[in-house]
Amino acid sequence: MLAFGFAAGLPYALLLGTLYAWLSEAKVDLETMGVFSLIGLAYAFKFLWSPVIDRVRLPGLERLGRRRGWLVLAQALIGAILIILSQLDPKSALGWFSLLAGIGAFASATQDIVIDAWRVDVADDIATLDLLSTVYQLGYRVASLAGGALALVLAARIGWPNVYFLFGVAMLLVLVATFLAPDTPRPLDSEGPSELRQAGAIVPRLRAWALAIVSALWCWALTTVLVFMVRSLGAESEARPDPTIFIRTYGPLIVVATVIVPAIIAAVLEKFRHSGRHILTETVSDGGGIGRVLDHGYSALILPLGELVGRLRWATILVLALILSYRITDSIWGPFAYPFYLGELGYTNDEVAVASKFFGVGMTMLGITLSAVLFAWIGRMATVVFGAVIAAASNLLYADLASGGAGLDVFGQYSGFYSLCSLFGADDRLARLMLAISGENIAGGIAGAAFVAYLSAMTSRQYSAVQYALLSSLTFLVGSLGRAALGEGIERVGYAQIFYITAAIGGVAVFLSILEWARERRVTQAS
Repeated sequence: MLAFGFAAGLPYALLLGTLYAWLSEAKVDLETMGVFSLIGLAYAFKFLWSPVIDRVRLPGLERLGRRRGWLVLAQALIGAILIILSQLDPKSALGWFSLLAGIGAFASATQDIVIDAWRVDVADDIATLDLLSTVYQLGYRVASLAGGALALVLAARIGWPNVYFLFGVAMLLVLVATFLAPDTPRPLDSEGPSELRQAGAIVPRLRAWALAIVSALWCWALTTVLVFMVRSLGAESEARPDPTIFIRTYGPLIVVATVIVPAIIAAVLEKFRHSGRHILTETVSDGGGIGRVLDHGYSALILPLGELVGRLRWATILVLALILSYRITDSIWGPFAYPFYLGELGYTNDEVAVASKFFGVGMTMLGITLSAVLFAWIGRMATVVFGAVIAAASNLLYADLASGGAGLDVFGQYSGFYSLCSLFGADDRLARLMLAISGENIAGGIAGAAFVAYLSAMTSRQYSAVQYALLSSLTFLVGSLGRAALGEGIERVGYAQIFYITAAIGGVAVFLSILEWARERRVTQAS
Protein backbone atom coordinates (compact mmCIF):
# COMPACT_ATOMS: atom_id res chain seq x y z
CA MET A 1 0.00 0.00 0.00
CA LEU A 2 2.88 2.35 0.76
CA ALA A 3 4.40 1.69 -2.67
CA PHE A 4 1.05 2.16 -4.38
CA GLY A 5 0.51 5.45 -2.55
CA PHE A 6 3.92 6.60 -3.82
CA ALA A 7 3.06 5.48 -7.35
CA ALA A 8 -0.21 7.44 -7.24
CA GLY A 9 1.32 10.66 -5.90
CA LEU A 10 4.45 10.86 -8.06
CA PRO A 11 2.90 11.37 -11.53
CA TYR A 12 0.37 13.81 -10.09
CA ALA A 13 3.19 15.93 -8.65
CA LEU A 14 5.32 15.72 -11.78
CA LEU A 15 2.58 16.31 -14.37
CA LEU A 16 0.45 18.87 -12.51
CA GLY A 17 3.06 20.62 -10.38
CA THR A 18 6.77 20.72 -11.11
CA LEU A 19 6.22 20.36 -14.85
CA TYR A 20 5.38 24.07 -14.90
CA ALA A 21 8.75 24.92 -13.38
CA TRP A 22 10.39 23.08 -16.29
CA LEU A 23 8.16 24.89 -18.80
CA SER A 24 9.05 28.23 -17.21
CA GLU A 25 12.76 27.44 -17.48
CA ALA A 26 12.21 26.53 -21.13
CA LYS A 27 10.60 29.96 -21.72
CA VAL A 28 7.14 28.57 -22.53
CA ASP A 29 4.60 31.37 -22.22
CA LEU A 30 2.10 31.52 -19.35
CA GLU A 31 -0.94 31.12 -21.58
CA THR A 32 0.37 27.83 -22.92
CA MET A 33 1.10 26.66 -19.39
CA GLY A 34 -2.50 27.47 -18.50
CA VAL A 35 -3.66 25.19 -21.29
CA PHE A 36 -1.41 22.47 -19.92
CA SER A 37 -3.40 22.49 -16.67
CA LEU A 38 -6.33 21.01 -18.59
CA ILE A 39 -4.72 17.58 -18.35
CA GLY A 40 -5.83 17.64 -14.72
CA LEU A 41 -9.39 17.07 -15.93
CA ALA A 42 -8.40 13.42 -16.32
CA TYR A 43 -8.48 13.12 -12.53
CA ALA A 44 -11.79 14.94 -12.23
CA PHE A 45 -13.56 12.71 -14.74
CA LYS A 46 -11.87 9.40 -14.11
CA PHE A 47 -15.18 7.86 -13.05
CA LEU A 48 -16.28 8.07 -16.70
CA TRP A 49 -14.09 5.11 -17.66
CA SER A 50 -14.01 3.37 -14.28
CA PRO A 51 -16.62 0.77 -15.41
CA VAL A 52 -14.16 -0.38 -18.08
CA ILE A 53 -11.49 -0.88 -15.44
CA ASP A 54 -13.88 -2.86 -13.26
CA ARG A 55 -15.24 -5.16 -15.95
CA VAL A 56 -12.80 -5.55 -18.87
CA ARG A 57 -10.27 -8.38 -18.87
CA LEU A 58 -6.93 -7.30 -20.35
CA PRO A 59 -5.61 -9.80 -22.91
CA GLY A 60 -2.38 -11.34 -21.66
CA LEU A 61 -2.46 -9.43 -18.35
CA GLU A 62 -5.61 -10.93 -16.83
CA ARG A 63 -3.56 -13.85 -15.55
CA LEU A 64 -1.69 -11.43 -13.25
CA GLY A 65 -4.90 -10.74 -11.37
CA ARG A 66 -8.04 -8.67 -11.52
CA ARG A 67 -6.26 -5.47 -10.36
CA ARG A 68 -2.59 -6.23 -10.92
CA GLY A 69 -2.99 -6.54 -14.68
CA TRP A 70 -4.33 -2.99 -14.92
CA LEU A 71 -1.69 -1.71 -12.48
CA VAL A 72 1.15 -3.18 -14.55
CA LEU A 73 -0.21 -1.54 -17.71
CA ALA A 74 -0.75 1.89 -16.10
CA GLN A 75 2.54 2.00 -14.19
CA ALA A 76 4.59 0.84 -17.16
CA LEU A 77 2.94 3.49 -19.34
CA ILE A 78 3.55 6.27 -16.78
CA GLY A 79 7.19 5.28 -16.35
CA ALA A 80 7.76 5.12 -20.11
CA ILE A 81 6.12 8.52 -20.67
CA LEU A 82 8.25 10.20 -17.99
CA ILE A 83 11.37 8.76 -19.61
CA ILE A 84 10.28 9.88 -23.10
CA LEU A 85 9.47 13.37 -21.78
CA SER A 86 13.02 13.56 -20.47
CA GLN A 87 14.27 13.21 -24.05
CA LEU A 88 12.12 16.04 -25.46
CA ASP A 89 12.56 19.79 -25.56
CA PRO A 90 9.30 21.31 -24.28
CA LYS A 91 9.88 24.44 -26.38
CA SER A 92 10.59 22.90 -29.78
CA ALA A 93 8.45 19.74 -29.35
CA LEU A 94 5.53 21.32 -27.54
CA GLY A 95 2.89 19.32 -29.42
CA TRP A 96 4.38 15.94 -28.54
CA PHE A 97 5.12 17.16 -25.04
CA SER A 98 1.50 18.11 -24.37
CA LEU A 99 0.16 14.91 -25.93
CA LEU A 100 2.41 12.71 -23.81
CA ALA A 101 1.62 14.69 -20.66
CA GLY A 102 -2.10 14.22 -21.33
CA ILE A 103 -1.68 10.47 -21.86
CA GLY A 104 0.40 10.31 -18.70
CA ALA A 105 -2.36 12.05 -16.71
CA PHE A 106 -4.92 9.63 -18.16
CA ALA A 107 -2.75 6.65 -17.19
CA SER A 108 -2.19 8.13 -13.72
CA ALA A 109 -5.93 8.66 -13.19
CA THR A 110 -6.53 5.09 -14.35
CA GLN A 111 -3.94 3.85 -11.85
CA ASP A 112 -5.78 5.78 -9.12
CA ILE A 113 -9.02 3.94 -9.99
CA VAL A 114 -7.31 0.56 -9.71
CA ILE A 115 -5.44 1.38 -6.49
CA ASP A 116 -8.60 2.67 -4.81
CA ALA A 117 -10.44 -0.51 -5.79
CA TRP A 118 -7.50 -2.72 -4.71
CA ARG A 119 -7.48 -1.11 -1.26
CA VAL A 120 -11.17 -1.90 -0.78
CA ASP A 121 -10.78 -5.43 -2.17
CA VAL A 122 -7.84 -6.63 -0.05
CA ALA A 123 -8.74 -5.02 3.28
CA ASP A 124 -9.36 -7.52 6.08
CA ASP A 125 -9.45 -7.67 9.87
CA ILE A 126 -5.68 -7.20 10.13
CA ALA A 127 -4.98 -4.81 7.25
CA THR A 128 -8.10 -2.75 7.85
CA LEU A 129 -9.44 -0.08 5.53
CA ASP A 130 -8.50 2.61 8.04
CA LEU A 131 -4.92 1.35 8.25
CA LEU A 132 -4.53 0.92 4.48
CA SER A 133 -6.01 4.36 3.86
CA THR A 134 -3.56 5.94 6.28
CA VAL A 135 -0.55 4.15 4.81
CA TYR A 136 -1.71 5.12 1.31
CA GLN A 137 -1.76 8.78 2.35
CA LEU A 138 1.78 8.47 3.75
CA GLY A 139 3.08 7.03 0.49
CA TYR A 140 1.25 9.69 -1.49
CA ARG A 141 2.77 12.50 0.59
CA VAL A 142 6.27 11.05 0.26
CA ALA A 143 5.78 11.12 -3.51
CA SER A 144 4.54 14.71 -3.31
CA LEU A 145 7.71 15.67 -1.47
CA ALA A 146 9.91 13.78 -3.95
CA GLY A 147 8.14 15.10 -7.03
CA GLY A 148 7.97 18.63 -5.60
CA ALA A 149 10.79 19.86 -3.40
CA LEU A 150 13.31 17.12 -4.25
CA ALA A 151 12.67 17.56 -7.97
CA LEU A 152 13.29 21.30 -7.70
CA VAL A 153 16.55 20.76 -5.82
CA LEU A 154 17.78 18.10 -8.26
CA ALA A 155 16.80 20.14 -11.33
CA ALA A 156 19.09 22.96 -10.23
CA ARG A 157 21.98 20.52 -10.22
CA ILE A 158 21.39 17.92 -12.94
CA GLY A 159 18.66 19.52 -15.10
CA TRP A 160 15.01 18.72 -15.66
CA PRO A 161 15.55 15.98 -18.30
CA ASN A 162 17.63 13.92 -15.88
CA VAL A 163 15.08 14.50 -13.09
CA TYR A 164 12.23 13.15 -15.18
CA PHE A 165 14.36 10.23 -16.37
CA LEU A 166 15.15 9.26 -12.76
CA PHE A 167 11.53 9.47 -11.68
CA GLY A 168 10.46 7.48 -14.74
CA VAL A 169 12.81 4.72 -13.62
CA ALA A 170 11.37 5.01 -10.08
CA MET A 171 7.86 4.41 -11.47
CA LEU A 172 9.08 1.30 -13.28
CA LEU A 173 10.64 0.03 -10.04
CA VAL A 174 7.19 0.16 -8.40
CA LEU A 175 6.27 -2.71 -10.72
CA VAL A 176 8.23 -4.98 -8.36
CA ALA A 177 5.71 -4.23 -5.59
CA THR A 178 2.84 -4.70 -8.04
CA PHE A 179 4.00 -8.18 -9.02
CA LEU A 180 4.32 -9.11 -5.32
CA ALA A 181 0.97 -7.61 -4.25
CA PRO A 182 -1.99 -9.86 -3.34
CA ASP A 183 -5.09 -9.76 -5.50
CA THR A 184 -8.71 -10.82 -5.20
CA PRO A 185 -10.63 -13.09 -7.59
CA ARG A 186 -13.05 -11.62 -10.08
CA PRO A 187 -16.71 -12.08 -9.06
CA LEU A 188 -18.36 -15.12 -10.59
CA ASP A 189 -20.26 -14.55 -13.81
CA SER A 190 -23.38 -15.81 -12.04
CA GLU A 191 -23.47 -12.52 -10.16
CA GLY A 192 -23.26 -10.49 -13.35
CA PRO A 193 -25.25 -10.63 -16.56
CA SER A 194 -26.74 -14.13 -16.01
CA GLU A 195 -28.47 -12.91 -12.84
CA LEU A 196 -30.20 -10.23 -14.87
CA ARG A 197 -32.09 -12.88 -16.84
CA GLN A 198 -33.50 -14.74 -13.85
CA ALA A 199 -36.91 -14.44 -12.26
CA GLY A 200 -37.20 -11.30 -10.13
CA ALA A 201 -34.85 -9.19 -12.30
CA ILE A 202 -35.94 -6.07 -14.20
CA VAL A 203 -37.32 -6.91 -17.65
CA PRO A 204 -34.64 -6.61 -20.39
CA ARG A 205 -36.54 -4.00 -22.42
CA LEU A 206 -36.71 -1.53 -19.51
CA ARG A 207 -33.07 -2.17 -18.68
CA ALA A 208 -32.14 -1.52 -22.30
CA TRP A 209 -33.87 1.87 -22.24
CA ALA A 210 -32.20 2.79 -18.96
CA LEU A 211 -28.80 1.76 -20.32
CA ALA A 212 -29.36 3.75 -23.52
CA ILE A 213 -30.10 6.92 -21.54
CA VAL A 214 -27.19 6.54 -19.14
CA SER A 215 -24.75 5.57 -21.92
CA ALA A 216 -25.80 8.58 -23.99
CA LEU A 217 -25.26 10.90 -21.05
CA TRP A 218 -21.84 9.46 -20.23
CA CYS A 219 -20.78 9.59 -23.89
CA TRP A 220 -21.89 13.21 -24.11
CA ALA A 221 -19.92 14.14 -20.99
CA LEU A 222 -16.77 12.36 -22.12
CA THR A 223 -16.98 13.77 -25.65
CA THR A 224 -17.56 17.28 -24.32
CA VAL A 225 -14.47 17.11 -22.13
CA LEU A 226 -12.27 15.57 -24.85
CA VAL A 227 -13.36 18.08 -27.48
CA PHE A 228 -12.66 20.93 -25.09
CA MET A 229 -9.18 19.61 -24.30
CA VAL A 230 -8.31 19.05 -27.97
CA ARG A 231 -9.53 22.52 -28.93
CA SER A 232 -7.59 24.11 -26.10
CA LEU A 233 -4.32 22.28 -26.76
CA GLY A 234 -4.48 22.51 -30.54
CA ALA A 235 -5.78 26.01 -31.22
CA GLU A 236 -3.93 29.31 -31.37
CA SER A 237 -4.12 31.39 -28.23
CA GLU A 238 -6.84 33.72 -29.53
CA ALA A 239 -9.05 30.78 -30.59
CA ARG A 240 -8.79 28.78 -27.37
CA PRO A 241 -12.01 28.37 -25.36
CA ASP A 242 -12.11 29.93 -21.90
CA PRO A 243 -11.63 27.19 -19.24
CA THR A 244 -13.52 29.23 -16.63
CA ILE A 245 -16.55 29.63 -18.87
CA PHE A 246 -16.41 25.95 -19.81
CA ILE A 247 -16.34 24.75 -16.19
CA ARG A 248 -19.01 27.21 -15.13
CA THR A 249 -21.31 26.27 -18.04
CA TYR A 250 -20.73 22.56 -18.48
CA GLY A 251 -19.48 21.49 -15.04
CA PRO A 252 -22.91 21.30 -13.38
CA LEU A 253 -24.38 19.67 -16.50
CA ILE A 254 -21.69 16.99 -16.45
CA VAL A 255 -22.38 16.24 -12.78
CA VAL A 256 -26.10 15.99 -13.53
CA ALA A 257 -25.52 13.82 -16.59
CA THR A 258 -23.06 11.38 -15.06
CA VAL A 259 -24.15 11.21 -11.42
CA ILE A 260 -27.56 12.62 -10.60
CA VAL A 261 -29.64 11.34 -13.54
CA PRO A 262 -28.07 7.84 -13.50
CA ALA A 263 -28.61 7.68 -9.71
CA ILE A 264 -32.28 8.62 -10.15
CA ILE A 265 -32.69 5.99 -12.85
CA ALA A 266 -30.99 3.38 -10.67
CA ALA A 267 -33.24 4.33 -7.74
CA VAL A 268 -36.39 4.00 -9.86
CA LEU A 269 -35.31 0.57 -11.13
CA GLU A 270 -34.50 -0.56 -7.60
CA LYS A 271 -37.97 0.53 -6.49
CA PHE A 272 -39.54 -1.41 -9.37
CA ARG A 273 -37.56 -4.51 -8.42
CA HIS A 274 -38.52 -4.36 -4.74
CA SER A 275 -42.18 -3.64 -5.51
CA GLY A 276 -42.44 -6.42 -8.10
CA ARG A 277 -43.21 -4.14 -11.05
CA HIS A 278 -41.64 -4.65 -14.48
CA ILE A 279 -39.78 -7.78 -13.38
CA LEU A 280 -39.31 -11.18 -14.95
CA THR A 281 -41.59 -13.93 -13.72
CA GLU A 282 -39.33 -16.66 -15.05
CA THR A 283 -35.77 -17.10 -16.31
CA VAL A 284 -35.27 -16.08 -19.95
CA SER A 285 -32.50 -16.62 -22.48
CA ASP A 286 -29.48 -14.34 -22.59
CA GLY A 287 -30.64 -12.75 -25.84
CA GLY A 288 -27.56 -13.74 -27.84
CA GLY A 289 -24.52 -11.55 -28.42
CA ILE A 290 -26.42 -8.25 -28.31
CA GLY A 291 -28.23 -9.28 -25.13
CA ARG A 292 -24.97 -10.19 -23.43
CA VAL A 293 -23.42 -6.85 -24.42
CA LEU A 294 -26.45 -4.98 -23.00
CA ASP A 295 -26.33 -7.01 -19.80
CA HIS A 296 -22.61 -6.33 -19.49
CA GLY A 297 -23.10 -2.59 -19.94
CA TYR A 298 -25.96 -2.53 -17.45
CA SER A 299 -23.87 -4.41 -14.91
CA ALA A 300 -21.04 -1.90 -15.34
CA LEU A 301 -22.94 1.40 -15.46
CA ILE A 302 -26.21 1.05 -13.56
CA LEU A 303 -25.94 -1.83 -11.11
CA PRO A 304 -23.16 -0.10 -9.07
CA LEU A 305 -25.35 2.97 -8.63
CA GLY A 306 -28.35 0.79 -7.94
CA GLU A 307 -26.41 -1.00 -5.21
CA LEU A 308 -25.36 2.30 -3.65
CA VAL A 309 -28.82 3.84 -3.74
CA GLY A 310 -30.47 0.58 -2.69
CA ARG A 311 -28.13 0.23 0.28
CA LEU A 312 -28.27 3.83 1.47
CA ARG A 313 -31.76 4.81 0.21
CA TRP A 314 -32.58 8.40 1.26
CA ALA A 315 -29.25 8.58 3.08
CA THR A 316 -27.66 8.77 -0.38
CA ILE A 317 -28.52 12.48 -0.41
CA LEU A 318 -26.69 13.06 2.88
CA VAL A 319 -23.67 11.02 1.81
CA LEU A 320 -23.34 12.82 -1.53
CA ALA A 321 -23.75 16.22 0.13
CA LEU A 322 -21.00 15.37 2.63
CA ILE A 323 -18.67 14.18 -0.12
CA LEU A 324 -19.27 17.34 -2.15
CA SER A 325 -18.52 19.66 0.76
CA TYR A 326 -15.97 17.85 2.96
CA ARG A 327 -12.73 18.86 1.21
CA ILE A 328 -13.86 22.01 -0.58
CA THR A 329 -12.17 24.37 1.90
CA ASP A 330 -8.78 22.91 0.92
CA SER A 331 -9.25 22.08 -2.76
CA ILE A 332 -10.90 25.30 -3.87
CA TRP A 333 -8.04 27.65 -3.03
CA GLY A 334 -5.13 25.41 -4.05
CA PRO A 335 -4.24 27.31 -7.28
CA PHE A 336 -4.12 30.59 -5.35
CA ALA A 337 -1.60 29.39 -2.75
CA TYR A 338 1.54 30.53 -4.56
CA PRO A 339 0.06 33.90 -5.62
CA PHE A 340 -0.87 34.38 -1.95
CA TYR A 341 2.58 33.46 -0.59
CA LEU A 342 4.65 35.16 -3.27
CA GLY A 343 2.50 38.04 -4.49
CA GLU A 344 0.32 39.06 -1.56
CA LEU A 345 2.73 38.32 1.30
CA GLY A 346 6.00 38.88 -0.58
CA TYR A 347 7.88 35.74 0.46
CA THR A 348 10.71 34.53 -1.77
CA ASN A 349 10.70 31.30 -3.76
CA ASP A 350 13.24 29.74 -1.40
CA GLU A 351 11.19 30.66 1.67
CA VAL A 352 8.02 29.22 0.14
CA ALA A 353 9.86 26.04 -0.91
CA VAL A 354 11.16 25.50 2.61
CA ALA A 355 7.87 26.33 4.33
CA SER A 356 5.34 24.67 2.01
CA LYS A 357 7.33 21.78 0.53
CA PHE A 358 9.85 20.47 3.03
CA PHE A 359 8.25 21.65 6.27
CA GLY A 360 4.65 21.58 5.03
CA VAL A 361 4.78 18.03 3.69
CA GLY A 362 6.26 16.89 6.99
CA MET A 363 3.35 18.45 8.84
CA THR A 364 0.90 16.75 6.47
CA MET A 365 2.52 13.39 7.16
CA LEU A 366 2.28 14.13 10.87
CA GLY A 367 -1.44 14.80 10.43
CA ILE A 368 -1.88 11.52 8.56
CA THR A 369 -0.05 9.67 11.31
CA LEU A 370 -2.25 11.32 13.93
CA SER A 371 -5.32 10.19 11.99
CA ALA A 372 -4.26 6.57 12.46
CA VAL A 373 -4.11 7.16 16.21
CA LEU A 374 -7.53 8.84 16.14
CA PHE A 375 -9.04 5.96 14.16
CA ALA A 376 -7.99 3.56 16.91
CA TRP A 377 -8.87 5.92 19.76
CA ILE A 378 -12.21 7.50 18.84
CA GLY A 379 -13.29 5.63 15.67
CA ARG A 380 -13.70 6.49 12.01
CA MET A 381 -16.73 8.79 12.05
CA ALA A 382 -15.56 10.73 15.09
CA THR A 383 -12.29 11.30 13.21
CA VAL A 384 -14.27 12.43 10.16
CA VAL A 385 -16.11 15.01 12.27
CA PHE A 386 -12.91 16.16 13.98
CA GLY A 387 -11.18 16.46 10.58
CA ALA A 388 -14.01 18.64 9.26
CA VAL A 389 -13.78 20.92 12.30
CA ILE A 390 -10.04 21.52 12.16
CA ALA A 391 -10.01 21.79 8.35
CA ALA A 392 -12.51 24.64 8.58
CA ALA A 393 -10.69 26.23 11.53
CA SER A 394 -7.34 26.13 9.70
CA ASN A 395 -8.69 28.71 7.25
CA LEU A 396 -8.81 31.15 10.14
CA LEU A 397 -5.04 30.81 10.46
CA TYR A 398 -4.65 32.00 6.89
CA ALA A 399 -7.16 34.80 7.46
CA ASP A 400 -4.97 36.00 10.35
CA LEU A 401 -1.84 35.59 8.19
CA ALA A 402 -3.42 37.72 5.46
CA SER A 403 -4.32 40.37 8.05
CA GLY A 404 -0.78 40.68 9.42
CA GLY A 405 -0.47 37.59 11.62
CA ALA A 406 -1.08 39.18 15.04
CA GLY A 407 -2.75 36.06 16.44
CA LEU A 408 -0.09 33.78 14.96
CA ASP A 409 2.64 35.95 16.49
CA VAL A 410 1.13 35.68 19.97
CA PHE A 411 0.91 31.90 19.78
CA GLY A 412 4.30 31.53 18.12
CA GLN A 413 6.12 33.60 20.70
CA TYR A 414 4.48 32.22 23.83
CA SER A 415 4.54 28.60 22.66
CA GLY A 416 8.23 28.73 21.80
CA PHE A 417 7.59 27.90 18.13
CA TYR A 418 9.36 31.05 16.92
CA SER A 419 12.34 30.34 19.17
CA LEU A 420 12.58 26.81 17.84
CA CYS A 421 12.47 28.04 14.24
CA SER A 422 15.20 30.57 15.00
CA LEU A 423 17.57 27.71 15.83
CA PHE A 424 17.34 26.70 12.15
CA GLY A 425 17.88 30.24 10.84
CA ALA A 426 14.24 31.27 10.35
CA ASP A 427 13.25 34.77 11.42
CA ASP A 428 9.84 35.56 12.93
CA ARG A 429 8.38 36.45 9.54
CA LEU A 430 9.25 33.07 8.01
CA ALA A 431 8.27 31.31 11.25
CA ARG A 432 4.83 32.94 10.97
CA LEU A 433 4.33 31.36 7.54
CA MET A 434 5.57 28.00 8.80
CA LEU A 435 3.17 28.16 11.75
CA ALA A 436 0.16 28.84 9.51
CA ILE A 437 1.21 26.06 7.12
CA SER A 438 1.74 23.71 10.08
CA GLY A 439 -1.81 24.15 11.30
CA GLU A 440 -3.34 23.89 7.83
CA ASN A 441 -1.30 20.85 6.76
CA ILE A 442 -1.81 18.90 9.98
CA ALA A 443 -5.54 19.54 9.66
CA GLY A 444 -5.43 18.59 6.00
CA GLY A 445 -3.56 15.37 6.75
CA ILE A 446 -6.11 14.29 9.35
CA ALA A 447 -9.10 15.31 7.25
CA GLY A 448 -7.65 13.75 4.09
CA ALA A 449 -7.01 10.37 5.69
CA ALA A 450 -10.44 10.44 7.36
CA PHE A 451 -12.09 11.26 4.03
CA VAL A 452 -10.33 8.42 2.20
CA ALA A 453 -11.31 5.97 4.94
CA TYR A 454 -14.91 7.18 4.84
CA LEU A 455 -15.15 6.84 1.06
CA SER A 456 -13.63 3.37 1.24
CA ALA A 457 -16.19 2.35 3.86
CA MET A 458 -19.03 3.65 1.67
CA THR A 459 -17.85 1.55 -1.27
CA SER A 460 -19.18 -1.92 -2.01
CA ARG A 461 -16.57 -4.60 -2.69
CA GLN A 462 -18.66 -5.82 -5.64
CA TYR A 463 -18.44 -2.48 -7.46
CA SER A 464 -15.42 -1.00 -5.72
CA ALA A 465 -13.68 0.56 -8.74
CA VAL A 466 -16.75 2.31 -10.13
CA GLN A 467 -18.21 3.54 -6.86
CA TYR A 468 -14.98 4.85 -5.33
CA ALA A 469 -13.90 6.58 -8.54
CA LEU A 470 -17.31 8.21 -8.89
CA LEU A 471 -17.49 9.42 -5.30
CA SER A 472 -13.92 10.67 -5.09
CA SER A 473 -14.25 12.51 -8.41
CA LEU A 474 -17.04 14.67 -7.03
CA THR A 475 -14.50 16.48 -4.85
CA PHE A 476 -12.39 17.47 -7.88
CA LEU A 477 -15.45 18.73 -9.72
CA VAL A 478 -16.65 20.98 -6.91
CA GLY A 479 -13.21 22.49 -6.44
CA SER A 480 -12.99 23.29 -10.15
CA LEU A 481 -16.45 24.85 -10.20
CA GLY A 482 -15.75 27.20 -7.29
CA ARG A 483 -12.32 28.52 -8.22
CA ALA A 484 -13.47 31.08 -10.77
CA ALA A 485 -15.82 32.72 -8.27
CA LEU A 486 -13.12 32.54 -5.60
CA GLY A 487 -10.62 34.35 -7.82
CA GLU A 488 -13.12 37.14 -8.46
CA GLY A 489 -13.85 37.33 -4.73
CA ILE A 490 -10.15 37.71 -3.86
CA GLU A 491 -9.83 40.63 -6.27
CA ARG A 492 -12.94 42.26 -4.82
CA VAL A 493 -12.56 41.82 -1.03
CA GLY A 494 -9.05 40.44 -0.49
CA TYR A 495 -7.63 37.20 0.85
CA ALA A 496 -8.58 37.64 4.52
CA GLN A 497 -12.32 37.93 3.89
CA ILE A 498 -12.23 34.98 1.50
CA PHE A 499 -10.60 32.79 4.15
CA TYR A 500 -13.39 33.68 6.57
CA ILE A 501 -15.88 32.66 3.87
CA THR A 502 -14.14 29.33 3.20
CA ALA A 503 -14.07 28.65 6.94
CA ALA A 504 -17.84 29.20 7.02
CA ILE A 505 -18.25 26.85 4.06
CA GLY A 506 -16.31 24.29 6.07
CA GLY A 507 -18.97 24.61 8.77
CA VAL A 508 -21.41 23.00 6.33
CA ALA A 509 -19.17 19.92 6.18
CA VAL A 510 -19.01 19.84 9.99
CA PHE A 511 -22.80 19.86 10.23
CA LEU A 512 -23.19 17.15 7.58
CA SER A 513 -20.47 15.01 9.22
CA ILE A 514 -22.34 15.09 12.52
CA LEU A 515 -25.56 14.07 10.77
CA GLU A 516 -23.78 11.21 9.01
CA TRP A 517 -22.15 10.07 12.26
CA ALA A 518 -25.58 9.99 13.92
CA ARG A 519 -27.03 8.07 10.96
CA GLU A 520 -24.30 5.44 11.07
CA ARG A 521 -24.76 5.02 14.82
CA ARG A 522 -28.49 4.44 14.32
CA VAL A 523 -27.78 1.88 11.61
CA THR A 524 -25.25 0.09 13.80
CA GLN A 525 -27.57 0.01 16.81
CA ALA A 526 -30.47 -1.23 14.67
CA SER A 527 -28.38 -4.09 13.31
